[in-house]
Amino acid sequence: MSQDSARRFRCWSGVLAGLWGLALSAPLQAGELPPPPANMESMADAQLFLELVINQMDTGKVVAVEQRAGRLYMQAQALRETGVKLPQALDRDVDLEALPGLHSDYDSQGQRLLLDVPPDWLPEQLIGSRQVYPRTPALSSFGAVLNYDLYLNDTDDGGTYLAAGNEVRLFDSWGTLSNTGQYRRTLSGARDLSLNNGYRRYDTTWRFSDDERLLTYEAGDVVSGALPWSSSVRLGGVQVSRDFGVRPDLVTYPLPQFAGEAAIPSSVDLFINGYKSSSTELQPGPYTLTNIPFINGAGEAVVVTTDALGRQVSTTVPFYVTSTLLQKGLTDFSVAAGTLRQDYTLRDFSYGPGVTSASLRYGLSDSLTLESHAEGSQSLALGGLGGNLRLGQFGVLNTALSQSRFDGSGGQQLSFGYQYNSQRYSLAYQRMQRRDRYADLTVVDRPYTSLSQRSEQLTLSLNLERFGSLGAGYFDVRAADATRTRLLNLTWSKPLWHNSSFYLSANREIGNSQWAMQAQLVIPFDLHGSLSLSNERSKNGENRQRVNFSRSVPLEGGVGYNLGYATGDGPDYRQADVTWRLQSVRLQAGVYGTREAETRWADASGSLVWMDRQVFAANRIDDAFVVVSTGGYKDIPVRYENQLVGQTDQNGHLLVPWSSAYYRGKYEIDPLNLPSNVQSPNVEQRVTVRRGSGYLLEFPLTRVIAASIVLVDAHQQELPLGSTVTHQPSGARAVVGWDGLVYLENLSAHNTLEVGLADGKGCQVQFDIDMQQQQVPLIGPLVCQ
Repeated sequence: MSQDSARRFRCWSGVLAGLWGLALSAPLQAGELPPPPANMESMADAQLFLELVINQMDTGKVVAVEQRAGRLYMQAQALRETGVKLPQALDRDVDLEALPGLHSDYDSQGQRLLLDVPPDWLPEQLIGSRQVYPRTPALSSFGAVLNYDLYLNDTDDGGTYLAAGNEVRLFDSWGTLSNTGQYRRTLSGARDLSLNNGYRRYDTTWRFSDDERLLTYEAGDVVSGALPWSSSVRLGGVQVSRDFGVRPDLVTYPLPQFAGEAAIPSSVDLFINGYKSSSTELQPGPYTLTNIPFINGAGEAVVVTTDALGRQVSTTVPFYVTSTLLQKGLTDFSVAAGTLRQDYTLRDFSYGPGVTSASLRYGLSDSLTLESHAEGSQSLALGGLGGNLRLGQFGVLNTALSQSRFDGSGGQQLSFGYQYNSQRYSLAYQRMQRRDRYADLTVVDRPYTSLSQRSEQLTLSLNLERFGSLGAGYFDVRAADATRTRLLNLTWSKPLWHNSSFYLSANREIGNSQWAMQAQLVIPFDLHGSLSLSNERSKNGENRQRVNFSRSVPLEGGVGYNLGYATGDGPDYRQADVTWRLQSVRLQAGVYGTREAETRWADASGSLVWMDRQVFAANRIDDAFVVVSTGGYKDIPVRYENQLVGQTDQNGHLLVPWSSAYYRGKYEIDPLNLPSNVQSPNVEQRVTVRRGSGYLLEFPLTRVIAASIVLVDAHQQELPLGSTVTHQPSGARAVVGWDGLVYLENLSAHNTLEVGLADGKGCQVQFDIDMQQQQVPLIGPLVCQ
């Protein structure tokens, strides 16, 4: 018999292994199991039930294997159920030795079937997620917010006026209704300054965001959506738009993918630009990594796989990430219709002709995103197509072409640009060219206004590492009247010792021989403030020296200030202001100007929140917020993202004004300050709040009316240990402990206890309790009659 045949006949039945071992081995001792068979050549056919191991990975399954004339057979379906990809023609038993690429071995000691298959036969593993963190549905409670900003200005040569800006928001599960405006009153000064006195309405808008469908609905005063090569306008009307902002847990731009194969169980480490991004355990088979790299631009990934024996394979893969693209199949759009807003901030209700505007972006592939835009009114028709194309690892190319017809005249607009970003440098170029009488909605109600003929800009930034950072920009604009403006800007900055830094900038309008320059040195003094020294030269050749010392307001609140002085050509300039931020309001006051013309000002800003029948005062709230409720219990510490925010007030409330919309924030209460008879089933919650609204976060606290009672008999002896106690009003049962002590919860104002003694006898005791108690009292001793 050949060696190959001898090896095949070694695989035999686990069921018959014990009998065969008894026949061939030496006599067994008491309690000793027979060894598994080493050779089964004399057995022709048998059935084996073996643990399946594929590429050194334990599948956790026991499969049936047939032994036929020394060859192993297994059902094809059983193999497919483990994820192994087999030819479609195999639909019954498979001869394991006859299948090309597959190697099998029978482990008689462990009763296992060991299979080795090519890695591409195994299921593909997708490692990573397109979600930054788990999604939590956004919530909102009924409430209202008033944001206010009171500003007083007094100028030597301009008079005195008072301005009060305000925003009123009403919100609930149906959305947010907001109104913004300003009241202005001239107190003294020239007569023409009083022409704008009174209240001016800015915007009144209802907005509802559906975070399940990623849509936002707006009605009232809205701003139309636009693309980089189109313009937005203010409308009085309605708008529906895709809103990816309601789902910050999603990544909408294409992510780089790193593919490979693992022949045996391994681990894979991903390094992005030299920093470890993730580490994952792999099963045998092909895999694809889609971990999120939090960078924008060109990068380098290193994928390191390590098998069970410690062998490592390192692969370097360059990639390019840009947020200007959409993932394949994603759609972004906005559709608006209404009437153009006119004389904004000058008149309360001034609306012009009816218009429509629509924008669309679609991810055709992970490298190409298509764009389109359309506008229309009675006198205008506009349409355009464009796209963004990723050029591998060499940046992104964008272009768009649009055509308009306005009052019988046509025109075209061509947009072209290129962007590249890396750790060492970034480059951006954008050009927009308009021909004939191209027009859009921004000029529909302004017939004597035309768009610029051309705009062109080029920016470059270089990271010189220890030599600092260098930036350059070129801007060229040709206006509608053919006048041309060209600007050149150069900047250089370098960090110095102990967090100090130096900044140098130069600007020049081409065609003018004079440069405007500024050199600035910033020296921080830890938490005590920072000193800034600078020298400026204007394009007219005037020189000024400035010194400024400032201290920012601490995050937890307090006082900040700013002091400045400038001298040189022209009158001396000085300024000073101070900011005092409290938990309920921010106060500011200052003075600036020259000796001949000085301006004094003061400002108070903040928010008033109404929720759960209570008013709260806080600093200005422009986004979402949370009101924590502890059911009327005061002085309970509250933490937001592990940071202590404060303690609940007399009504058991605390306003947390720093919550970001659609962020899954963590809120905690500290139950250590609760009375001993109050229980809190949950001391931590994570919630997400809708944009521009608030949520009442309740921590349910339960008062437990309980007492420890000492029971004695008629002779003042403690009742025996183990006596049963029944609380008659509730039916609750307890047992008498040491020293006649029994603990009972959920008591009533009037209570009756039935006590069962060991000798079969019983007794009864009655007592009253204060339902407003703050602690668990000790009652007794009570005589059980």
